[in-house]
Amino acid sequence: MPSAGSTPITGSTSTNDGTLISKRRKLTSVVWNDFDKIIEDGQDYAICKHCKGKLKADSKNGTKHLQVHIDRCMKRRNVDIRQQLLAVERKGHGKVQIGGFTFDQEISREKLARAIILHEYPLSIVDHVGFREFATSLQPLFKMVSRNTIKGDIMKIYEVEKDKMISYLEKLQNRVAITTDMWTSNQKKGYMAITVHYIDESWLLHHHIVRFVYVPPPHTKEVLSDVLMDFLLDWNMDRKVSTVTVDNCSSNDGMINILVEKLCLSDSLLLNGKIFHMRCAAHVLNLIVKEGLDVIEVEIEKIRESVAYWSATPSRMEKFEDAARQLRIPCNKKLSLDCKTRWNSTYLMLSIAITYKDVFPRLKQREKYYMVVSSEEEWNMAKEICGRLKLFYNITKLFSGRNYPTANTFFIKVCEIKEALYDWLICSNDVVKTMASSMLQKFDKYWSGCHIVMAIAAIFDPRYKIKIFEFYFPLMYGSEASNEIEKICGMCYELLSEYQSKSNLGQKTSSYGTSSSSTLLELNYDEQDPLSKFDLFVHSTIGESHTKSELDYYLEESILPRNSNFDV
Repeated sequence: MPSAGSTPITGSTSTNDGTLISKRRKLTSVVWNDFDKIIEDGQDYAICKHCKGKLKADSKNGTKHLQVHIDRCMKRRNVDIRQQLLAVERKGHGKVQIGGFTFDQEISREKLARAIILHEYPLSIVDHVGFREFATSLQPLFKMVSRNTIKGDIMKIYEVEKDKMISYLEKLQNRVAITTDMWTSNQKKGYMAITVHYIDESWLLHHHIVRFVYVPPPHTKEVLSDVLMDFLLDWNMDRKVSTVTVDNCSSNDGMINILVEKLCLSDSLLLNGKIFHMRCAAHVLNLIVKEGLDVIEVEIEKIRESVAYWSATPSRMEKFEDAARQLRIPCNKKLSLDCKTRWNSTYLMLSIAITYKDVFPRLKQREKYYMVVSSEEEWNMAKEICGRLKLFYNITKLFSGRNYPTANTFFIKVCEIKEALYDWLICSNDVVKTMASSMLQKFDKYWSGCHIVMAIAAIFDPRYKIKIFEFYFPLMYGSEASNEIEKICGMCYELLSEYQSKSNLGQKTSSYGTSSSSTLLELNYDEQDPLSKFDLFVHSTIGESHTKSELDYYLEESILPRNSNFDV
């Protein structure tokens, strides 16, 4: 077997345009480690892998002139022949492939920048002495860069990936949805995170954070709309956006109104912006539950103080666990202090604390500084509230999912919530009744009407279709249920018509009385065919109302049985 330094390298030739192709004869000189051999117009050439220079490579002239070029090549000065290693590349089926490896400073810099991006390392890592020593031990030829240089490398990668994403989204046939979220840094500066959501050609759901941008104060509707509009124009997405989902606040509502006004000027929005604004369902749910929890804030605060006291230090946690073991209570979960602005963390705090409710009074007998202990009645109240809030907690987790579609479940879950709140109103517990009343007021403020997009998403779930509205709308709207169903169906056909018109499809139909039209077939009169006039007569006399769309056929079909394994 040849040595590593003289391992035969399979040569390559090309077509007339210089494209490399396989060559029968192997090139044995080590100089070919730095050259690719091609053929142009019947002439052999050697292309330097470093500077891309082209030299003649006739076999009768030998390779001495190629070696001279390698010795003088400025692009190759950073490469040490002694540093060429064997690179092992793993293939499928347990196979490996061994080839030559040559250190490249630029490639290593890019790998470092991508590692910082991927793992969110601080830029200062390149200044850490330990990291520098580690990198040098792996490859002494690598020249560590400064944090400003690596920052520039990261921005170059961002621009490259941005161009790729813009190009991909421009080719994507369907529209994309956008979500925004405001962040505050530890310097009290505001930033807007913008995420795009889309379905690819294989019907897979994707989401990407495409911009994280500083928002100058004050965060008025004008400032916020300028930031988002700048993104839409920069990414050429002003004509591809379907919906924008935002948190519930007056400035966001004003921002949406400004965007709708601007985008409607170019006829960019579906249904003239009727479905453009989406409220974050998880955020609305948070507001509804917090409204109810305010009713029992005193009871929650006492439990919160107990949890805070016994989770403050490791020694107190150890005392707490010892007391739990004495009472034969398994310590499967540690006490968890909540975040007051996130109700689901309050739910988790209560649900864990309830399992240890007998431990707290026992510790009161031993710890003189532990002053606040909940009564048995307060624990019972917390237990009942936790049981009722479990529905809200599970729905919040469902709405917060990112790797599966949630729009088709939204309407059903909102109806489940309203049904549960109505049940709370007739329970025997006065506190629960008061909670339900407060939560229903907040519910009606945001969800009194069914959002068009969410309703249409439920229609296109073959397990529900129109039947789900016939089941739930009497609960939501009473005697107006049939009118609301007709309104939703009409909007569904209107959306279908708009997609058809934008796709140059002629047929637009509706069994619910919406306007429809179809492109007339161009039938030429054939004098040699006596019945060609009959064809024209039939075409002109058959009304468009007899033509059904795919949506009509879909709605007429039976719904599919509900199955937990069903993939929408």
